[in-house]
Amino acid sequence: MASGSQSQQFPASTSATNGKTAVVAQGDWTKNLVQLAKNAELKKHALTLQLHTAHILSAHASLDQKEREIQDVKEQKNKLDSERLRLLKCLAEVNVDRDKMDLKEVQINSECEELRTRIQRITDGEYALAKREVDKLRGELGYSPMQSLQSLIEEKAQLYLQERLQESAKKRGAEDATLASGSAAPAKRPRGRPKGSKNKKGADASPTA
Repeated sequence: MASGSQSQQFPASTSATNGKTAVVAQGDWTKNLVQLAKNAELKKHALTLQLHTAHILSAHASLDQKEREIQDVKEQKNKLDSERLRLLKCLAEVNVDRDKMDLKEVQINSECEELRTRIQRITDGEYALAKREVDKLRGELGYSPMQSLQSLIEEKAQLYLQERLQESAKKRGAEDATLASGSAAPAKRPRGRPKGSKNKKGADASPTA
């Protein structure tokens, strides 16, 4: 034990030179110096490693947050895609209905054109010939000429317009009456005797002392 403890110490010898004493180191001091240098280097690299580790952990936390954000964005995107598909389906149905209305409009316009042509043909042909004969005979009999076709059409249109206005006025009046009756409906009174009336009647009937 004594020899082992002495190996960790730095024995020194003294020599006299010019009247002065010099101390000379002996033993494994160079090995200890290298060990100290390595420990210092280890601490340096350990601090650097800790710094890089902190950066990596922070980057991982940011990455996890970004991945959660990406998941949220994907969910919102899926919802928007579903809504877009629904709207596109509705738009396709609207386009189909509009195409049907276009075809119906073309058909009705064609029918109107055929009716105008028919009216014009009858007016210029058979009607004009018959009216001339009727006006001629009425003139010979002393009657006034018949009403012109244009005035008759205008009179019919005026009557039709008045009927439509009357129907609209009646409908509007019925709606106003319904709204008025609904807003002015009286509140229903509760059935039965008012609360406390029986006790009050009994109190009034009791004799006074």
